[in-house]
Amino acid sequence: MAKKSMVEREVKRAKLVKKFANKRASLKAIIEDQNLPMEERFKATLKLAELPRNSSAVRLHNRCQLTGRPHAYYRKLKLSRIMLRDLASFGQIPGMVKSSW
Repeated sequence: MAKKSMVEREVKRAKLVKKFANKRASLKAIIEDQNLPMEERFKATLKLAELPRNSSAVRLHNRCQLTGRPHAYYRKLKLSRIMLRDLASFGQIPGMVKSSW
């Protein structure tokens, strides 16, 4: 089980990303628009830099939904490899069977 503080930090980041998504997108559109004057684009760059760092989607890290483990994460199932194996062994994932020979 991951530390509660790390899991809560990721939850907080996800909320910030969602809250500032529209503002970040509009500022980035202004910055990338070559038709606008350089001063206006520079002001947009400064406003973007003033936003919280954790509001950037790049700072999010995938974690297992059950344990919070950050490594060996399967995106499709949103689980770590350990939980995937446990749930498959108990037959709780449809269509997945633990191999044996």
